Amino acid sequence: MESFKKYIAEFIGTGVLVVGGCGTAVAINTVTRSMGGHTPTAATIVAIALAFGLSIVAMAYSIVNVSGCHINPAVSIGMLVCGKMSVKDFFGYIVAQFLGATAGAAGLWMIFGSNASLGANGYGDSSALHIGAVSAGIVEVVLTFIFVLTILGVTSKVENSKIAGIVIALALVFVHLIGICFTGTSVNPARSFGPAVLQGGVALRQLYVFIIAPLVGAVIAGLVHKFLIADKS
Repeated sequence: MESFKKYIAEFIGTGVLVVGGCGTAVAINTVTRSMGGHTPTAATIVAIALAFGLSIVAMAYSIVNVSGCHINPAVSIGMLVCGKMSVKDFFGYIVAQFLGATAGAAGLWMIFGSNASLGANGYGDSSALHIGAVSAGIVEVVLTFIFVLTILGVTSKVENSKIAGIVIALALVFVHLIGICFTGTSVNPARSFGPAVLQGGVALRQLYVFIIAPLVGAVIAGLVHKFLIADKS
């Protein structure tokens, strides 16, 4: 029953992240286009980054005591590499996160009445800077490395528990501020999966980058964190 509660918490948390973060991105971009704009402005980038960060804050202080509030397969694989979760829970979390993200994207489809844009990540013409697949992959590896390393660091000490949610949220805001113009910022395979699967087309064809690259970045972060902690001890 305890494991089931963890998976439900991860399902809910990931769904909220997609609705809050991707929903804000879709809404703001729709308004921007209706006003004749075609590229992100500084204000829209900050607003979208904050939406993702605030979604983390809301969930961190709601479900952290149930599941740890990973709501991201990259975070879960980082925890697995560091030996901070079991293989059984890892797979349970992954399934819950992907299902939650898909449910969140389905909610956006119902809210906006269309699946033409659900906040999917992308490169090429789907990128504000029109970067290629390789560049997009590098961006996602680096940003996920930063994000997951921050999470592993701040959660490694019990005394950080009261501020961990805020630190993690700010780290997510930070990587979004960097990455939105490049890829829309994934750093989360589930967050990319839900919108892309329901949106289809180019978003679905490009999805592999936003599954593989964040996982690679997270594994590297887990190995680096493990090395630093072992070296320190």
